[in-house]
Amino acid sequence: MMGARGLLTVAAAALVSLGLMTTPVKAAGPAVEIPSQNWSFAGIFGTFDRGELQRGFQVYKEVCAGCHSLDYIAFRNLADLGFNELEIKAIAAEYEVQDGPNDEGEMFARPGLPADRFPAPFANDNAARASNGGALPPDLSLMVDARPNGANYLYALMTGYGDAPSGVTVAEGMSYNAYFPGHQIAMPAPIAADGVEYADGTAATVDQQARDVTAFLAWAAEPNLEERKRTGVMAVLFLLVMTGLLYASKRKIWADVH
Repeated sequence: MMGARGLLTVAAAALVSLGLMTTPVKAAGPAVEIPSQNWSFAGIFGTFDRGELQRGFQVYKEVCAGCHSLDYIAFRNLADLGFNELEIKAIAAEYEVQDGPNDEGEMFARPGLPADRFPAPFANDNAARASNGGALPPDLSLMVDARPNGANYLYALMTGYGDAPSGVTVAEGMSYNAYFPGHQIAMPAPIAADGVEYADGTAATVDQQARDVTAFLAWAAEPNLEERKRTGVMAVLFLLVMTGLLYASKRKIWADVH
């Protein structure tokens, strides 16, 4: 029979699965208060909005992919977003992937396949720095999990650009951002109104694009989030039933003891 320590371990795992227990992470630089947003995937029963994910993928593809990689996502993973097999093959074929060596020992380029991961926009870190004024654009696969208050932080960051307040000097090559620690960031504002033309006709405001791409990156960081939550709910229900059975057994066994 599972002991108290075992039950506590299962309970902790269930809570982690539901997102009710997290490991605290400290952000670098002075703390900045980040406004909270309402996300469809938040909470115990939260799920991803497939329309939002597909729009967010479009923003990543057309706006972010020129600088930021998505190393841990394969084209076939886009099935989770609601794309069918033919659509995934077509999306993959738009990319050029290095393969090889061939029979002559040479590397070669070919159209992407569903099993391929998204190719990086730069050949290496030095090339990335050279194209971005010395700054290295981070991979976005795990960005939501890598930042405290991840989804809210990314949304705030993308919508926090503006003119610096009076008396604040922004260094050359930097942009002012109200939600970035220190308020000066090397990345220019990535999103502009009508920066994409959404396939579903949604108005491409800065707010909408930021919200959609944040949801997409939340999925990229944890594609199994919905399954994890279902598992967590089932584990909690199991623990509740087990607790009831153990309590009933204890009452019955000790009923004649005074």
